Amino acid sequence: MNHNTYIYILVMAGVTYLIRMFPMVLIKKEITSPYMKSFLYYVPYACLAAMTFPAILSSTASTISAAAGFAVALVIAYWEKSLLTVAFAACCAVFIVERILQFF
Repeated sequence: MNHNTYIYILVMAGVTYLIRMFPMVLIKKEITSPYMKSFLYYVPYACLAAMTFPAILSSTASTISAAAGFAVALVIAYWEKSLLTVAFAACCAVFIVERILQFF
């Protein structure tokens, strides 16, 4: 079976373009509804969280170390530290918990 990769790429590009183009074509006037504005404001954060959270829990050797890293990241981010600090602290927490779990 011979597949043409260029056709797949063109179809994917077309679908992606259409999804992004339709809202601009269909909605020409400014959105004035406060409910709709607040909903659209939080959509990117919700999508990012929905894609990231499952990956966090499956990215380490055990779910316990992943949960520990996630908890540390939440606490450090709540304290409004930089992204680099949050990532470093979460990695350190995962590393330490992984080392502790090796003994059990």
